[in-house]
Formats: sequence, C-alpha cells, structure tokens
Amino acid sequence: MWNPRSVMFEVAWCVTLYTVVLSLEFAPIVFERLRLEKLMRIQHSISIPLVIAGVILSTLHQSSLGSLYLIVPNKLHPLWYSPLLPVFFFISAICVGLAMTIFESYRSSKAFGKQLELPLLVRLGRVLLVVLAVYSVLRFQDLYHRGALRLLAHFGYETDLFLLEVTLALLLPIALLLHPRIRGSAKGLYICAMLVVLGFIANRLNVSITGMEAAAGLRYVPRWTEIAITASIVGAGFAIFGVAAKHLPIFTPADNHAPAPPERAHSELLHAPL
Repeated sequence: MWNPRSVMFEVAWCVTLYTVVLSLEFAPIVFERLRLEKLMRIQHSISIPLVIAGVILSTLHQSSLGSLYLIVPNKLHPLWYSPLLPVFFFISAICVGLAMTIFESYRSSKAFGKQLELPLLVRLGRVLLVVLAVYSVLRFQDLYHRGALRLLAHFGYETDLFLLEVTLALLLPIALLLHPRIRGSAKGLYICAMLVVLGFIANRLNVSITGMEAAAGLRYVPRWTEIAITASIVGAGFAIFGVAAKHLPIFTPADNHAPAPPERAHSELLHAPL
C-alpha cells in the first residue's frame, strides 16, 4: 500500500528541486542584464543537464501527485479514481504546458506590443491536438474497462462536473483544433488554450474535492478569503512577469521594434496536414 507521507515527501522534494532548476534556467536573463559574463558561461555549460533534470523532476512530481490518490480507492468517485491516475496526471500536465505556452504568448504580444510567433504556435497547436486525443482515448478506454462509463447515464452532481471538465478540457478544444482555420488563427489557438487550462483546473478540483465529497458526506464551498488569496497569487504572477518583461532582456531586440503581424498564419500552415 502507498504511504501518503512518503509520496508527499517525494512531491515536496521534486517541487523544491524543480523550482531551483527553473531559477537556474531563468538566471542567464538576469546575468545578461547585470553583465555577469562569467556566470553566463558557467550556466551555459550546464544548460543541457539542467533541461534533463527539469524534465525528470516535473515527470516525477506530476505522476506522484496522481499516485497520492491511489490510496483512497473507496473514497474517490469512480469517474476519477483509476490505477492510471499517475499517467493521467502526467499527460494532462503536458497538455496544460502546451496550452499555457500559447496562452502566455498571445497575452504577452497584446500586453507588450511584441510580434507573435504564429508559425511556432501553430505547430504547438498541432502537438496539443495529438496529446489531447491520446489523453481522451486513454481516459474513456479506462472508464469503459472499469465499468464507470455507465455512470454517465445517471445525471447528478458528480456527473455534471465530470461532463463540464471533459467538455472544457477535451471535447471543445479537440473539435476546434481539428479545423485548419482555427488552428492557424492566433485567436483560435488562444481560445483553445484557455479552454484546456480551465478544463484541467476543473479536473484537479474534481479529483481533489468533488470526487471525495460523497465519501466525506459534505459539499465544499470555498470562502471568499480563499478565492481572494488565489486571485492575489495569480495577479502577483502577472505583475512579476510584467516587471521582468520591462526590465530584463526577455524579448529579442527584433521583437522590440517589429509590429505585430495580422492574426493569420501563412497559407501553407493553414492547410498543412496534422
């Protein structure tokens, strides 16, 4: 049986080390701003090991978070409990990572007047479509083999939130990304990315809260203070990024003077096969 303390210990260490790795990967921008060339050379020499460490640590802590819920098979609702939870958490993290890259790029181009690298985002959109499709197949195949798919015929609190999650995270984004015009449009990619992010936020809330409420015999409603704290953290993240973008060389010099292009891809990207 899984020991929750050991799993949380692993998650804590992975998140801590991953934060250190991300800080080291971001450090060259600070070094460049401060003209610390020696430190830049040192960081550049270890960039490949840092990337490898970041991938390994993010894989471990995402899958470990899913593993944590394997210890409650009789408490977590069948729509979300699965032996494949570690796999689902990891694949969904990839989906959100791709979606957040698109989301952040679009918002940054609007906020700072930078050129949007649309051809690159179109390729990310294709990858996002493939990963979402793989996740969908695995998710519904797992529901079918566990006999949980029949629960969708009984409408209720858990079923409604499950359908909301699946619609936001999978059905709508996949349907939209299948259209070349939407997949080649900056606004289309932005809307799809926003749906994916909201859908997988709903997934994490469903696994950690909704799926456990029936066993606990209560309904959780967040207090206004909890909502305010969460909104403050998100707002602080946007503010810190804004300050960094203004005072650190995050964007290339070409981006600083190039006007934002029309929100359309090249014709070959619009009609390119997946």
